[in-house]
Amino acid sequence: MSTATREHDLFETLNAADFAFTRRTWVDAVPARVYDLVSDVSAIHRWSPNATDVALDQDARPRVGAWFSGRNHRDGKQWTTRSQITQANPGTAFTFIVGGAEDGIVRWSWTFHPQGRGTVVQQSWQLLRLDPVLGTTRSDLDKLRDYMADSAETTLASLAQWIAVERHPHTTPRSQ
Repeated sequence: MSTATREHDLFETLNAADFAFTRRTWVDAVPARVYDLVSDVSAIHRWSPNATDVALDQDARPRVGAWFSGRNHRDGKQWTTRSQITQANPGTAFTFIVGGAEDGIVRWSWTFHPQGRGTVVQQSWQLLRLDPVLGTTRSDLDKLRDYMADSAETTLASLAQWIAVERHPHTTPRSQ
């Protein structure tokens, strides 16, 4: 049996639920403001190191059932995804599924919890089903999860910094 065959057989035994993470940060804004920023998917390029040209479908609003497209890049490759919003609770939670609610591959969830004068923003990523486009071995999927976790940390740090500058445009934000 070749190495490639053994790795493919292992792919069949993997559990998508094993590939998930949650990251969080505190930002200097109330939950409703942070929700408004995050649910405006066209603004994600301000914070995400991987997403550009994100836009809701024509005449769509950030509500459950709405679809949007986005261009992503990683390791010198670019691709476009279609995502569907599955949760849109102003000030508390925003979730979308890459590929849509019916047959999606990845769930991105954001929650917003008041803390002091600001908000704890939590971003979660969950692989929903295995797909060879994401990798065919545990190592591939571990690397993908770790890469996306690093991306989420960068996104959250950038969001916090952007909010700090927006709130206090004449000061330099402290490192978090």
